[in-house]
Amino acid sequence: MIVDLRSDTVSRPTAGMREAMLQAPVGDDVYGEDPTVNELEAFAARLFGVEAALFCVSGTMSNQIAIRAQTQPNDEVICDRLSHIYLYEGGGLASNSLVSVRLIEGNRGRLTAEQVAAHINPDDVHFPVSRLVSLENTVNKAGGVCYDLDEIRRIKEVCLKHGLKLHLDGARLFNAIVAQGSDPQDFGRLFDSLSVCLSKGLGCPVGSLLLGSKELIRKARRIRKVMGGGWRQAGMLAAAGLYALQHHIERLQEDHRRAKLLGELLQAHPDVQEVYPVETNIVIAELRAPLKAHKWQAALKERGILISTFGERAIRMVTHLDIHDGHISFLSEVLPRFSIQKEHK
Repeated sequence: MIVDLRSDTVSRPTAGMREAMLQAPVGDDVYGEDPTVNELEAFAARLFGVEAALFCVSGTMSNQIAIRAQTQPNDEVICDRLSHIYLYEGGGLASNSLVSVRLIEGNRGRLTAEQVAAHINPDDVHFPVSRLVSLENTVNKAGGVCYDLDEIRRIKEVCLKHGLKLHLDGARLFNAIVAQGSDPQDFGRLFDSLSVCLSKGLGCPVGSLLLGSKELIRKARRIRKVMGGGWRQAGMLAAAGLYALQHHIERLQEDHRRAKLLGELLQAHPDVQEVYPVETNIVIAELRAPLKAHKWQAALKERGILISTFGERAIRMVTHLDIHDGHISFLSEVLPRFSIQKEHK
């Protein structure tokens, strides 16, 4: 048995999703003529209560388009130091938008309104113009933790007061929505732009959505084209997104349940110093010194368990729709029977 916990990006389309893809009507999306892409974008816009949406290749692309559409060169983006847009998008803030970044040390990747207000630059030629605040929900690097909606509302008030735009990197936003029992429109009302990934917890083979006003999406469509993201007969991929939005949201609670079980297994392991609180589908554990994450990764791979490392001593495991209770049972048998710490002794 192979248990692939490296990421929720490794999941494969379900049988129902494959059938929807096979039956999808298609057209040339660059001409705006793909009916399934148009349906996906309209469905997502209604779901979040916004004017429009744009189907993009990836979450990195939709994030980068949103930033470029709402900033100018020499502006500054405010975000947490753990943000995906800063750590894992290839320096796109600089190369795509020619902006600088103000990094804040938040609480496990989450900013407060007071922190945002304190890091807005004065109107002074020595400083870049503070233009955009970017939040991430859930926070990948912090173990899938969720923002409190009330705190986001307070951050929005700060942005309105100072004339800043507010962007959401919602790569795993549906995990937060399910975990907290919130509504997508709660987020649609608060953000000027939202990036929502379809190829993580929702299980699509590819794709993300950028959501916002008609004017933002009109501008974003031009930027997407410049970035090489113009689709042709993209309806087969869009059909997977439609299927996921209609069938795969509520099932995320199963991923969360299994992640909590996995967290309990790790917390009881003698090699583990600490497991971050498990809120959604990401489990991060810190190993006891002097144990190294890459050695744990290698030892588990020999036992058919694939994981990711998150630094020298941290490991990450992510549950998804291809992980079932049988896998958790397998892990409950395998994990207690080995210890890198004992092998070192």
